Amino acid sequence: MLPAVVVHGGAGHIPKERAQNSTSGVSAAARAGYIVLKGGGSSMDAVVEAVTQLENNPSFNAGCGSVLNVKGEVEMDAFVMDWKTLATGAVSAVRDIANPTQLARLVMDKTSHACLTAEGAKQFARSMGVPEVPMESLITEYSRMRWRKNLAPDANPVECQMGKMGTVGAVAVDSEGVVACATSTGGMLNKMEGQVGDTPCIGQSSNIHGQIFPEGHSQAVMSILKLCQSAEAASDSALAYMKSRVDGLGGVVTVDPQGNWAARFSSRQMAWAAAQKDTLHYGLYTGEHFTQSIDEPH
Repeated sequence: MLPAVVVHGGAGHIPKERAQNSTSGVSAAARAGYIVLKGGGSSMDAVVEAVTQLENNPSFNAGCGSVLNVKGEVEMDAFVMDWKTLATGAVSAVRDIANPTQLARLVMDKTSHACLTAEGAKQFARSMGVPEVPMESLITEYSRMRWRKNLAPDANPVECQMGKMGTVGAVAVDSEGVVACATSTGGMLNKMEGQVGDTPCIGQSSNIHGQIFPEGHSQAVMSILKLCQSAEAASDSALAYMKSRVDGLGGVVTVDPQGNWAARFSSRQMAWAAAQKDTLHYGLYTGEHFTQSIDEPH
């Protein structure tokens, strides 16, 4: 069953014209993470590579596809964690960085801190030799259109959130049975400057083995996946808790040390993909599960 990697592109409503690119994007990310694992890389190496692929894809709300804050600027959050050592790293409200997930890993590997934010994270990035990029390179026409539409006096708050996907991320287990996760996001549409969501916040339990990403106003929920449950049961329990507690919708990708995995969601859609035993799995709608050889072009 080992190794395995599972990737998600964010839960929510994906416009029809963006659906194919979303599915292709998560499939490419899962394939990239799996290649790292098959080459002997660690689960941390794999999830960082997978999420970096998503950050470099303008179809997702992360990196160069991030939504804009109320001032029309990009501020991003990212998080990584190694479940064996409980080592973590996170960054929040970062600007002018192409790949916040890679910076979060540097926080984990090179500092004694759990999270760096805003200007402090920027100064650390410079000290690590991380290149800065123009903010304009992180802004797509789609994100700018959504920002302008949301600023209109007669804008409907619910309609304006339609077509926005949330946090992207990946979980993986390597050949040693070590689980790791990574997440990245541009946050909420037209958020206040300096707003930080749940993505860089660290869970408080050593038996978490999956990745939860609540959507929208339910982002304060911290769900825990127990090792005593199957991957699917744990995922469904977390989603049910979110629904009962705050009436929230979201999605979960999960993997355990044995290589059992799940991709579950209560939202309308979630682009997801997994790679295991040289097979690529992927889907977009509830109940959808396609498979193909990992070497076959998507």
